[in-house]
Amino acid sequence: MQTRLSQQQLYSLNPGLVKHLTGLSALPEDTNITAKLADLVRLRVSQINGCGFCQHMHSAELRSQGERQQRLDVLAAWREVPVFSEQETAALAWAEALTNIIDKHVEDDVYNQVSAIFNEKDIVVLTTVVLEINSWNRIVKAFHFTPELTE
Repeated sequence: MQTRLSQQQLYSLNPGLVKHLTGLSALPEDTNITAKLADLVRLRVSQINGCGFCQHMHSAELRSQGERQQRLDVLAAWREVPVFSEQETAALAWAEALTNIIDKHVEDDVYNQVSAIFNEKDIVVLTTVVLEINSWNRIVKAFHFTPELTE
């Protein structure tokens, strides 16, 4: 697959893009959404959307934050393996519900799960993380960005 537009071209055509999209998911100091949790959500959303570029990037970021490869290996099956915390599973359920929203609403049970763990501010922050990565996934897939993989 050939890149349609390079990252550099995209950023020069719309200089505010990076600033505005990354600004959406800036984590306030007074939130329970950690950088590691936000990246776990970004990775899961990127898996759902089939965005290899973002999967590669967020997997690397998580490993650099000390995340174990074994957990990354089973992230797509997080409901089936008991290696994710209650906070992580609530965030992942919320992220999946928001990402798979075509023709439906977020179900009450998912909202109840996330609101039992996180306060309203945290839910808004988590929602903006999901919004941000879904936007990046669509940009990357539209212009065919590919990850730089090393052997």
